[in-house]
Amino acid sequence: MAEATVTVPLWAWAAVGGLLAVLLAIDVVAHRDNHVIELREALLWSAVWIGAGLAFGLVVWWALGGDPAVAYFSGYLLEKALSVDNVFVFALLFGYFRVPARYQHKVLFWGVVGALAFRLVFVLAGAELLARLAWAGFVLGAFLIWTGWRLAVRGEPDVDPDRVLAVRLFRRVVPTDASYHGDRFTARVGGRRVATLLLVALVAIEATDVVFAVDSVAAILAITTNTFLVWTAVAFAVLGLRSLYFCLAGLLRHFGHLRYGLALLLAFAGVKLLLAETPVGKLPVWLTLAVVLLTLAVAISSSVVAGRRAAR
Repeated sequence: MAEATVTVPLWAWAAVGGLLAVLLAIDVVAHRDNHVIELREALLWSAVWIGAGLAFGLVVWWALGGDPAVAYFSGYLLEKALSVDNVFVFALLFGYFRVPARYQHKVLFWGVVGALAFRLVFVLAGAELLARLAWAGFVLGAFLIWTGWRLAVRGEPDVDPDRVLAVRLFRRVVPTDASYHGDRFTARVGGRRVATLLLVALVAIEATDVVFAVDSVAAILAITTNTFLVWTAVAFAVLGLRSLYFCLAGLLRHFGHLRYGLALLLAFAGVKLLLAETPVGKLPVWLTLAVVLLTLAVAISSSVVAGRRAAR
């Protein structure tokens, strides 16, 4: 069964939406006291979110078949890998705004909610473009190859919140206070309601995440154009983004070769989209999964080896 031809009923979309809402509600209850997330807790929650994503992949395998499941797992792994860039930028933004550690999870929680909404829009719009416009595959493919080249040559993007258009517009339109008022996003200052610095930090994270969402969604659409598989792969990967941040924020510098692996995956996704518009046609989904796994394994292991050599 080809994954692009699978028809998913509306009730399945509703069921997944309800499941995501329940998982988010559990997370809210577990972190309602705004405590500092330590490494042990972050690792535990990462295991929970990864387990949920893998379990859903098994459900896809049982309900839809092998090809759709392989497409889902390929997209899930690719989104997880590309999320490393998000973690790096989140760390820079939290440092820039000096967000207290005990409030970072709350900012990331609402950031994830926004990320899910934006990605759903991009998934539906991207799939529609590929279905209706014959040249859209060439444009997206070229865009991914250029993005991969830029990541490999220029490295991680420079983040200056004062230059982010959404942040500048927000500060211009919404009255803001350059301080924190506990974990509140708004506060009453001088008799009027203003946005706190915590809300400005959230706007900055949402704005920068939109850029990453365009890259990642385009890359997964190169694997499959089935909107249900793309959306669920993205959603379950993004759910674990907060825990991933607290696990990796202090370790990213030790994986110096990882960006080259991510660059290669973006370029591969671009080539895959271009080939799909030629007589060669779509590459098999098992090949995509193999490339993703092999690239990540080589990038991570080479980073570890290089770090050990540098420490001698």
